[in-house]
Amino acid sequence: MARTPSTMVALGSNAADFRLLNPANNQQVARDDLCKSKGLLVIFMCNHCPFVKHILDGLRALGRDYQNSDIGLVAISSNDAQNYPEDAPEKMPQLNLGITYLYDETQQVAKAYDAACTPDFFLYDGDLQLVYRGQFDDSRPGNDIPVTGKDLRAAMDALLEGKDISADQVPSLGCNIKWK
Repeated sequence: MARTPSTMVALGSNAADFRLLNPANNQQVARDDLCKSKGLLVIFMCNHCPFVKHILDGLRALGRDYQNSDIGLVAISSNDAQNYPEDAPEKMPQLNLGITYLYDETQQVAKAYDAACTPDFFLYDGDLQLVYRGQFDDSRPGNDIPVTGKDLRAAMDALLEGKDISADQVPSLGCNIKWK
């Protein structure tokens, strides 16, 4: 299992615009359709990655806990589905994430965000300026640390409460995005 860290894009960077397919309903969804008054969480992930599978219940809980908040939530799969058929768009709705899950067939959105791994988390404020990029929590497959989402949840809660988010952020770690 390859371990690739997130690139730790500069805080304050702008959220790239996008319009992607939602395989659950075959509709196109734009970034601005998802952003709410306090911001937008963009998660790059896929179906087959053991790092994503490890936190999947935590992602579902995050979706339930923040679905009615003032932060929009979106997951994006940018993996090469031809070489990784488990990540094909028709299989994405099977995860039952509870978070809008879009497919980036051209991989241009992942490149625009400088996403490197799955999972890779980017939290933007209401002006679509990056305020958090880093890990979900300290849990990794095999390290016996419970999945809580504490790092990402702390950043999201601070954003919702109008508090400063610490710039001391730990990179996410996962499988590399499967580029074409």
